[in-house]
Amino acid sequence: MTSEELAQTHAAAFSQTRPWSAEEFESLLSQTGVILCGDAKSFVLGRVIAGEAEVLTLATHPDYQQQGLAQTQLETFLVAAKAAGADCVFLEVAADNAPATNLYLKNKFENNGHRPHYYLRQDGTKIGADVLRRAL
Repeated sequence: MTSEELAQTHAAAFSQTRPWSAEEFESLLSQTGVILCGDAKSFVLGRVIAGEAEVLTLATHPDYQQQGLAQTQLETFLVAAKAAGADCVFLEVAADNAPATNLYLKNKFENNGHRPHYYLRQDGTKIGADVLRRAL
């Protein structure tokens, strides 16, 4: 999967916020500890540093949502993160993103904090982020 394909899926999935560019994906993919699971339909990009994993983004193209792809990619990432030495996983999710929050809660993530005004929407509004954590 190319950086351009990742950027295209991310842009389609995150239409309310600034999507990540191909260059940003390329930069992330070149870093140590980065794990990419999935394909152009749905993917999880994260990293493992010092025994902790972080989901940087999970994106599913709207044409492929509600098919269980995000669940599959998240499960694959969790296994890969544990194999890479992580004993827990953190992520941030927009407080108003109920489908993503439900996915994470279903996968044993627990609320670990809140960051107010974390995400900037295209219309200028700011949305808080819930910080979730899961032990592996």
